[in-house]
Amino acid sequence: MRVLGVALLTAAAVFCGWSGWTYHQSAHSSSVPFARARDQVRRDARQEIAVLNTLDPRQSDAGLSRWLDASTGTLRDSLRRTSAQDRQKALSSGTAAVGTVTDLAVTELDTHAGTAQVIATVQVKLGSSLERKRFTAVLARTGARWKLSSLTAVPVGA
Repeated sequence: MRVLGVALLTAAAVFCGWSGWTYHQSAHSSSVPFARARDQVRRDARQEIAVLNTLDPRQSDAGLSRWLDASTGTLRDSLRRTSAQDRQKALSSGTAAVGTVTDLAVTELDTHAGTAQVIATVQVKLGSSLERKRFTAVLARTGARWKLSSLTAVPVGA
């Protein structure tokens, strides 16, 4: 009986040591910072893509301001140059558009260059109708945040 107790105690000590070693290895792995960056890209991309698919005509200036805040680079420049006529056309329906990202995946991430690419499916509610859209997006790290530098609709048949 005593031999069995010693064997069990030895097995438990070996298992405890192995568990501690594997935990230490995973906690200090070089993949941990990359995984954190990927998760941050997913969170920011989900938020920014939803913002660019949302606009309430009753609060158009605030909505357009959120569009500018969600974007950077050439996309932001393009949104900033939107003419008053284009804005009026976008707001003429009088119906609020509310975008919700239903699924998203990071397809490329370069933490050194501060760039990422994602694919996303978006559900846009326009009044009582629902539209489903697909996008590819490029993001750029701006300080502690990732912002959209490109947002391209993907045709459904593609």
